[in-house]
This record gives sequence, C-alpha cells and structure tokens, in this order.
Amino acid sequence: MLHTLMAGRGMVTAPHHLAAQAGLRVLRDGGNAIEAMVAAAATCAVVYPHMNGLGGDAFWLIARPGRAPLSVEAAGAAGRAVTPDLYRDRGLDAVPLRGPLAANTVAGAVSGWSSALEVSTQHWDGSLPLARLLEDAIHYAETGYPVATSVARTSRRILDEVAGLPHFADLFLEDGQPPTAGAWQTNPALAATLRRLAAHGLDDFYRGGVGRALSADLKAQGSPLVSDDLASHRSVRRRPLALKLGAGTVYNTQPPTQGLASLMILGLFERLGVPEADGFDHVHGLIEATKIAYRIRNRHVTDPRYMAVHPTTYLSDTVLDQHAAEIDRQRAAAWGAAPVDGDTVWMGCVDGAGRAVSCIQSLFHGFGSGVTLPETGVVWHNRGIAFQLDPAAPNVLIPGRRPFHTLNPPMARLRDGSTMVYGTMGGDSQPQIQAILFSRHALFGQPLQQAVTGPRWALGRAWAGPSHDLKIEDRLDPAVIAALEQAGHAVTRLAPFDEVLGHAGAIVRRPDGVLEGATDPRADGVVAAF
Repeated sequence: MLHTLMAGRGMVTAPHHLAAQAGLRVLRDGGNAIEAMVAAAATCAVVYPHMNGLGGDAFWLIARPGRAPLSVEAAGAAGRAVTPDLYRDRGLDAVPLRGPLAANTVAGAVSGWSSALEVSTQHWDGSLPLARLLEDAIHYAETGYPVATSVARTSRRILDEVAGLPHFADLFLEDGQPPTAGAWQTNPALAATLRRLAAHGLDDFYRGGVGRALSADLKAQGSPLVSDDLASHRSVRRRPLALKLGAGTVYNTQPPTQGLASLMILGLFERLGVPEADGFDHVHGLIEATKIAYRIRNRHVTDPRYMAVHPTTYLSDTVLDQHAAEIDRQRAAAWGAAPVDGDTVWMGCVDGAGRAVSCIQSLFHGFGSGVTLPETGVVWHNRGIAFQLDPAAPNVLIPGRRPFHTLNPPMARLRDGSTMVYGTMGGDSQPQIQAILFSRHALFGQPLQQAVTGPRWALGRAWAGPSHDLKIEDRLDPAVIAALEQAGHAVTRLAPFDEVLGHAGAIVRRPDGVLEGATDPRADGVVAAF
C-alpha cells in the first residue's frame, strides 16, 4: 500500500516518473508551477508517446491563492478542407480511427504551453528560459529512455491498426513488432524539433519552420490539413465552469470538453446524501448520476459556438434537483449510450507559494491517428474522430469547428481552505474516476493516496470488453458487487489495478501549506516533491 506523500516547497504528480521529476527539477531551480508543468508536459510527450505528444491537444486549469482559476483551452479545430463530403466521397460513413484522414484537426497542445507561460511571465513572476523548461524532454528524445510498461502494452494492442502506416514502425516498433517494456527508444527528430522551439519560441510550431515541416509531412501522407490551418490556430483563455458543493467549489473546463458532465455527477451525487465510501450507495449513486450527466453531455455538449443552451444552466440548483429526483436508489436505470474511448495523461503541480496547475494532454486513442511525421518526430492525434457526418448530429463535422473532447482537468477549493488538483486518463471514464477520487477524499475523508489506490469502477469503456457494462475491479467488496448485480447492473469483473480504469493522481495543499500527493499504481508515475 502506497502512503500519501507530504512536502512543503513544491510537488508534481504525473503518470510517468521521468515527467514528474522533470517538473520537480524546475521547481528546485526556482520555477513556478506553470513552468514546472511545461517541463513535465514536454517530457511526458517524449517518454509516454502513446498517450500524449506535441501532435495532440491539451487543457489547463491554473490558479494562484486569492484569485479565481483560469482555463487554457489548447484544442485545435477541423481544417478548412475537412468536410463531410471528404469522407463520403471515399465511401466512408464516419471519420476513420487511424491514418491520414483521421489527422483532420490542428494539434493545440504546444499553444497551451505558450499561453500558460504568458500567464507565468505576466502574473507569476516566471523567468526561466524556454530552453531550460524543455531540457529534460530534449535529453530523453535525443539520448533515449526505457519503454514504459503501458507503452509496450498499448503497442501490442494497436499493432494491427498502425502496421501499414508509414514511418510509425521506424520510431515505435522493433523489427515490425511491439517493443518490450524496458527496451531503449529514441526520437532524434523530435529532439531537433524541441531544440528549434527552444531557440525560436513555441509559436514556431504553428507559424514558423516547425509549422512548415509539419504541414509538408501531413500533406505528403494525405492529411487534409494545410499550413493555413496551423497558422490560424490560437489557444483560448476562459473562465472555467464552477459548482458549489458542501465540501467546497469544484472547477472544470467548459465545452467542448466534458467538464460539465464531471461537475454534474458531483452535484447529483451530493443530493443523494450518501454516508460512506465504497458501499452500495456510493457506487450505485455515482453510476446513476453518471447516466444522467452523460445523457445531457451526449445531447448538448459540443463546440460552444454551436450550443443552444449555456452549460451553466445544467449546473443550477433547479436542474440538478430535478434530475437527482429521477435516480432510483435501489435499481439501475437502463443504459445503452455509446462509450467514448481515449488515452490521455493528467498531471498536477502545486508550488511552494500555493500556485496550482491541473493539466491534461492527449493524442486521444493510443498513438492517435498513427500518422508519424518523419521531419519533426511528431505523432498526430485523432481527436477529429469525435465528429459525426450526419448533419442532424450534435457534433456534426464543420470546417473550423472544434470536436467534442473527453479531456477535462478538475480543480477544487475546499471548505477547509485546501486546494485540490486531481484528474485521470480514461476517455469516457474520466468524469467517473474523478468523482470516485473526489468523493472518497473530500466527502468521506479518505487519505489522498488511499482514494487513488482504492478499487474502481466505470460504466462503459470500450476497449476492455463489452461497451455498456459496469466494469469493476474485483478488489471491491464482493457483497457490494453482488448487490449491484441484484440491482440490475451488468457487471464485468476486472483484475486488480487494471489500467483500463485510468491513470489518476492528486495533490492537496492544506491551509498550513503542507502538500499531500498521490500517484496511481496502475501507471508508471510518481509523486515528486521537495
């Protein structure tokens, strides 16, 4: 059993230990939480390439004591030539999972680093040069790193889907086969890209030499994205969604993310008055709240420019009261909604001044579209598969529109004065796992690491068997599992610490300044602190 780790001067948690340690090195060098997170994010993009990278998207929540949190939305839109007819003319009725036609939206992650660093410089006294922040990422891309267990596992799982894609095998396979855990891997082209960004600035990724190289490689492989799509991209800073609970105020990102669903689950669950963690009422209550939140998410959440109802409407007391009254405390409601898959990294950081970051970045599915760009060493994401071709669908594909995002990094300011950053990988499961962690710690008082380590469950989650069942780690009390089955839940038992139920983490800064951190034994990470 891992124990909650504590420190006072700074803390980083990430699903890969080298990323967490890269962030800690920046904190030790006098950097703030944003600077540390850029270092961690860049390093994670190198050493955890199946889940995130420069070719993906990202969302940030950042806050300093006494100020309202700020959201950075670094999500790319569909290219100007990306239309439903592009796919229909090729006999397709959906955006494909892999290949160049899946590489149809701009990658926003690097613009998120840039926007966050602007906040750091202007408001957080940030002063470390970009070259210092990218130092560890450059080192590992250039000299190499051991392949993590999760990377090896994902490579095996998706091999048939990426086997025919050019350049992928050169970077990520060994003689055409998935690497074994611990095998040495390098990405010298990515190291050169990071060196150029360090020298010329992050804007070069979109409107400079790196951007031109990306565009040329994308075009050569058949992606519909063009250089003007990259050049016109900008990240967006916004006020996050907020929900006041008895335990404090929880924040999350606005649409096109599922942050609304994450907050709705907590708001609905609070109204059930559940007294303790991990019993039938806890598990059943969160599952039933999830079903309601996901129905609303699936019908309404999209690029906010195309939403008819403002998301805060669904967080009002009237609406939450109404929907909570629909929950049967003893029986499972029918459920047949399609799950949303996705591989992601969530990372958190709090520095000694109490400045906090909750960050999530992703290629969406494992290794994204699989489109590997040899000039830059970048793998492009496939977030655009969230688009639908049916003009009546809520997320219909339109050029310049942002797709629906499973990514959503939460943050909470608790009633006792603590600040909590937490989150997880997991696609459709993210809001559910977030709710488990938050409820265990903030509502029921479990120690932070216990809340992360404890057995999990999730409704759906496509790449682990059936899509509409309730997946539960078999470490949960057998009597609780039996009660759930009796209540009508279709239960599938998973082995202990199955990563299909997420790579989670959390940091809490107490009012006395003590930092508490947790990492997920299902991942390859650590809590790095001093």
